[in-house]
Amino acid sequence: MTHNPAPALLSAALTAAERGWPVFPLRPGDKRPAVAAWEQRATTDRARITRCWQAGPYNVGLATGPGRLVVVDLDTPKHPGDTPPEEWALPGVVDGADVLAVLCERHDQPFPTETYSVRTGRGGTHLYFTAPAGTELRNTSGRLGWKIDTRAAGGYVVAPGSTVADLPYTVVHDAPPAPLPDWLAELLRPAPLPPQQPVAVPLVTDRRSAYLRRALDGERARVTGAPPGERNNALYLAAVALGQL
Repeated sequence: MTHNPAPALLSAALTAAERGWPVFPLRPGDKRPAVAAWEQRATTDRARITRCWQAGPYNVGLATGPGRLVVVDLDTPKHPGDTPPEEWALPGVVDGADVLAVLCERHDQPFPTETYSVRTGRGGTHLYFTAPAGTELRNTSGRLGWKIDTRAAGGYVVAPGSTVADLPYTVVHDAPPAPLPDWLAELLRPAPLPPQQPVAVPLVTDRRSAYLRRALDGERARVTGAPPGERNNALYLAAVALGQL
């Protein structure tokens, strides 16, 4: 008998929605969205979710921005040659979880284990946190370190219950998402823009206006410099010349 994954995927989508996390369909067995404008179409509405997942065995995408989440993605090497760069080539560092452990040690902070956590299909980990108020954090790739990405405003993650390349995403710690630690938020906060210095912009002089001014000045000089008895004639000639411009 062929296994039908649709009911389990519908259940996974509804479970995420019940937590207040807007969901949208991903392509079956894939990470890619099945719809355009997925962030705008992500929903927690049970009826819409039910109609969508009854139509096909879609994987579940979770829109982190509308869900007010920051998900720290601790990845694993993709192949044997995928090794840490020099900065992270430290004893015991083989994946993103190890890099986060080093960061925690450097900042004298505990490893954030007490939060909602998901094991990805390839053995990585998604740590879910609530986004800090008053600051919009965006997606990052490698900003925290090797094999660490984050998904926040403008991003999404594959929700647990989905399967990619026949490998399942599963919940490993079913706890409420903890607030994103302040020290991590500080590392992820966008750098402020440098002070803007006033820039002198040279005015572009209209060439025709400059030419007219020079012509007017020249005719004025001719009239004022005309000898007595010749000014009327000079004025007439100036009027004729200016009238031809």
